[in-house]
Amino acid sequence: MIRRLFTAALAMSMLASPALAALKPGKSAPTFTTQASLAGKPFSFSLSDTLKKGPVVLYFYPAAFTPGCTLEARTFADMIGDFTAAGATVVGISGDDIATLNKFSVKECQSKFAVAAASKQTIADYDAKLALLPGKASRVSYVIAPDGKIIYTHSTGTPVSHVEGALKAVRDWKAAQK
Repeated sequence: MIRRLFTAALAMSMLASPALAALKPGKSAPTFTTQASLAGKPFSFSLSDTLKKGPVVLYFYPAAFTPGCTLEARTFADMIGDFTAAGATVVGISGDDIATLNKFSVKECQSKFAVAAASKQTIADYDAKLALLPGKASRVSYVIAPDGKIIYTHSTGTPVSHVEGALKAVRDWKAAQK
């Protein structure tokens, strides 16, 4: 059983290889509006509206309920207080449908942050395409400042390193605002 889980996690991590063309810091983040879910309740998510509240951690992930994506969601949920204290909003985004996201937002995100449905266009706009599975997103994380500029991009490493890197970027941004 453990060997199967390890093999599945390894396979998904290989499929979710780095998005080498990920948008670079300094670029403007493409704006979008889409369906999202928080605590199992769907709502309309607008990146531009959310940026009015502070920086946004927008993290793309391949598929809900897969080992790496579950680990990443649970880690963000465990650390959400740190992101909130730094003034940031965390939003996970994938090619999953809203029904799946409603369940994922409750079970794995622990109703602590929203997950959104990425269109193929949004995945393409953020250079987050998973090469081997069209319509799926690669694992790539962005921190976007309230002015809409990308201040941090992370597309390598473990799911946990995405959370840690994003938190450091948000804290560094906040410290620079003083």
